[in-house]
Amino acid sequence: MTKQLSYGNTAKVFHWMIVALLLVQFPIGWLMPDIRRGATPGKAMTLHISIGLIILMLIVLRFVWRLFHPVAPADTLPRWQRLMSENVHWLLYGLVFTTTVTGWFFASFRGWQISFFFAVPLPMLTAPESVAGRLIGGWHQTAEWGLLIAIGIHVIAALIHVFVLRVPIMQRMLPGS
Repeated sequence: MTKQLSYGNTAKVFHWMIVALLLVQFPIGWLMPDIRRGATPGKAMTLHISIGLIILMLIVLRFVWRLFHPVAPADTLPRWQRLMSENVHWLLYGLVFTTTVTGWFFASFRGWQISFFFAVPLPMLTAPESVAGRLIGGWHQTAEWGLLIAIGIHVIAALIHVFVLRVPIMQRMLPGS
């Protein structure tokens, strides 16, 4: 399969939709009230879970798209930067996937009857109070911090390339380029 030199419009749309949803998702997750055992999740939790599922669907679609439409690393970058870039991107895929799935496990472990935007009931990934649900669900907060750190590294690297190194690498993902 031949690698493209630039990201196509589909890859850019996936990327920026995920960015926008994560910008909404993190504040909802941090600002919603803490839900104690036995409590019913409210509107904020349902919204948080629903957005998480959209992010999960988009990251899976983005991953599949990337497998069939690979983009060549920028040949203007040193080898170590190309390797780091590739590894950080795969880490981001893995952390977004892990964060959303562990959140779903957490809700299942709590026994919450959750729905997709108050309309479609979602299946439980584990039995309420199960050991596996507690273990996997407990990783949610760790995964979200890992994701936030990886996003920070990704953004800082992009900004360094634009403003310090003056390398137009970020333009490959900007709309209209």
